[in-house]
Amino acid sequence: MVAVLCADEADRPALADVGVQFRFCTAADLPDAVRGARVLLLWDYFSTALRDVWPRADSLEWIHVTAAGVDTLLCPDFPELRDSDVVVTNACGVFDRPIAEYVLGAVLAHAKDSRTSYALQCDRQWRHRETRGIAGTCALVVGTGSIAREIARLLRAAGMRVRGAGRVAADADPDFGEVVASADLAAEVGWCDHLVLAAPLTDSTRGLVDAAVLDAMKPDAHLVNIARGPMVVESALLDALARNRIGGATLDVFDTEPLPADHPLWEAPNVTITPHMSGDVVGWRDTLAEQFLGNLRRWLVGEPLHNVVDKKLGYVPSGAGRPATSGRGGAR
Repeated sequence: MVAVLCADEADRPALADVGVQFRFCTAADLPDAVRGARVLLLWDYFSTALRDVWPRADSLEWIHVTAAGVDTLLCPDFPELRDSDVVVTNACGVFDRPIAEYVLGAVLAHAKDSRTSYALQCDRQWRHRETRGIAGTCALVVGTGSIAREIARLLRAAGMRVRGAGRVAADADPDFGEVVASADLAAEVGWCDHLVLAAPLTDSTRGLVDAAVLDAMKPDAHLVNIARGPMVVESALLDALARNRIGGATLDVFDTEPLPADHPLWEAPNVTITPHMSGDVVGWRDTLAEQFLGNLRRWLVGEPLHNVVDKKLGYVPSGAGRPATSGRGGAR
């Protein structure tokens, strides 16, 4: 039996019949739905309801999260899951190209000063200006996973120079050319015109972009965050924007979502805000459902699952896969 956690009754995925029973539920119904379930599909991928009903998950073997980030699930407040034998998979691969296109669009919009153009249009002002090209400009992409790599490939195709930032520095990377250590970010950001955050939220990336990093950026540099809000110290970002210490920011993720109506970021200078939608292109929900069904078919016949998350690291290591288990075994 597969329990499917949805945000509400209307938000159910279209799942084809693969010979298993699907038990659709909301957070209120999860305590009953998860009892006896061997698989849990977190269609409501930001829900924290599982933490409260974990003792009822007496048969659970596998959890699939329909998001690339799993920080809501594998958080410090939920060590029981991290220490269990329950396998966690995610939606790695679904959002790579859409998010890369969003980042390229953000880079172009910043270079072409689209915010000013729109403001002038609203005021019916005809004001000729010169804008910038992006060929030859530099982007530092924080993260070395599949989304970050797709971003790097697309920015390179547009003529930009790209480096990566990851846990470990490396030379001659096929997508980034060079990877610098993210721990040394403050010493590296002076090189880039665009700083793109595309890493998972972990203990080492939380608060990574702080006042020191922002002060080390070029005065006209552009910050793009499509990762997680807590990677940026928002108070430091607001201060940098107010002082015109950086050129601007394109933000798709925030500490608190939805972003409160009275949050100062709404009126901060040179900021573009989108509501956590950088990867949500037309048909994305159908793609997520098909990805899960493909993994479910593998699980049913004992084949290795795709996109197995390392629960200690909080993301999918390169080439990860794990044979489906036939029983719980070991620790919860």
